[in-house]
Amino acid sequence: MSDPSKLSTRYTTMVVAALSLIVLTSLASILPVPYVTLKPGPAFDTLGEFDGKPTFTFGKDVTTYPTTGSLDFTTVSVTRPGGHLSLAAAIAAYLDGDNAVVPKSLVYPDDQSARQSNADSAAELTSSKDSSRVAALRAAGYTVSSRVAVTGLVKGGASEKLLKVGDVVTKIDGAAVSTPDQTVKAVGAREPGETIDVTVERKGGTKVVPIKSRPDQDDPTIPRIGITLGEKYRYPIAITNNVGSQIGGPSAGTMFALAIYDNLTPGALTGGKRIAGTGEMGVDGTVGPIGGVRQKMAGASAAGATIFLVPAANCSEATSGDDNGLMLVKITKLDDAISSLESLAKDPKATVPTCS
Repeated sequence: MSDPSKLSTRYTTMVVAALSLIVLTSLASILPVPYVTLKPGPAFDTLGEFDGKPTFTFGKDVTTYPTTGSLDFTTVSVTRPGGHLSLAAAIAAYLDGDNAVVPKSLVYPDDQSARQSNADSAAELTSSKDSSRVAALRAAGYTVSSRVAVTGLVKGGASEKLLKVGDVVTKIDGAAVSTPDQTVKAVGAREPGETIDVTVERKGGTKVVPIKSRPDQDDPTIPRIGITLGEKYRYPIAITNNVGSQIGGPSAGTMFALAIYDNLTPGALTGGKRIAGTGEMGVDGTVGPIGGVRQKMAGASAAGATIFLVPAANCSEATSGDDNGLMLVKITKLDDAISSLESLAKDPKATVPTCS
C-alpha cells in the first residue's frame, strides 16, 4: 500500500510544476523581448500600377516603348519601433523558415521612435528615386548633369542663418566648383577662422554669402562652415515616380531603374516573365546590398516570380536556405541586370551570373 504522505508530496509537486508551466507560458506570451521580426511583404510591379496610378509617368514629349511581363520590387514587413514582440511570438517567427528574428537595435538604433523611423525611411525612398532615375537615364543614353547643393545645415553652425537647404553652390572664393569634393577641398584650403565667400543660386538669383569658418571639433586645423553637401540633378526628360509613403527605404532602387530603362528603350527586358529583385541603386549604377533578402525572395515567389535579382553582396545569405523555386541572378551594377535580363529574354537557358 502506498504511503499517503508520499502521494500528497508527489501531487503537490505536480500541481506546482503545472502552475509554474502555466505562469511561464502566460509570461512568454506577453513579456516583450528586444527583438523584431522580418516577414515577407508584398511585391509591386514597377511596370504596372501603384495605389491606382502608373508606377512611372513620363512627360508628354517623351518617347516610351511597350513593355511586357513584370519587374517587381519586393518588401519586408517589420515589427514597428513602438511594437512589442513577445517571447512566444519571437519563437514562432524563428521556427518559420520564411521569417527572421533579429535584435531590435539592428533595425531601430538608439531606440528610434516610429516618427523618426518613418522620416528616415521616407528620406531613403526619395534618395532611391533620384539615384535610380539618374542611373537609368544614363544607361539609356541620356546625359544627366549635376550641381552642388546644400542638403543640410549643422545646428548652431557657421552657416545656419546664412545658407538654406536647397541652395546651389557655384563658387568658393570666386572659384567655380562642380562637385561636393571640389567644394570641400576649396573650403579646406583656407585657415579656420577665415571668412569664406560662398556663391549660391537661390530662387533664380545669385548671391555671395560671406561665412566665417570654424575649426573642426576633432581636428582644429581644419576649417568648417557647417553644411552637408549633395548633388542636384538636371534631368533631360520628365519622369515621375508615383510610389508613395506606404513604402520606405532604398532597396527598390534597382527595380525602379530597370523599369525606367525598360520604358525608354525598345524591346521588353522581361521576355514576358515575372521578374523580381532588390538592391540599393547608386547614381553610378552600382547595386548595393540590402536587408531581408530571404524574406524578399519568399515574397517574390509567392507573387509568382521565377527570376530574382540579388545584389552580389547578398548572395551568401540568399543561398543559405531554400531558393523558393527562383533563379537567383547575381548583379553588381545596373548594366549587369540589364544584360542578364536581355540574355534570358532571348534564351531562357542562357548562361548568366548567378548566386549558386
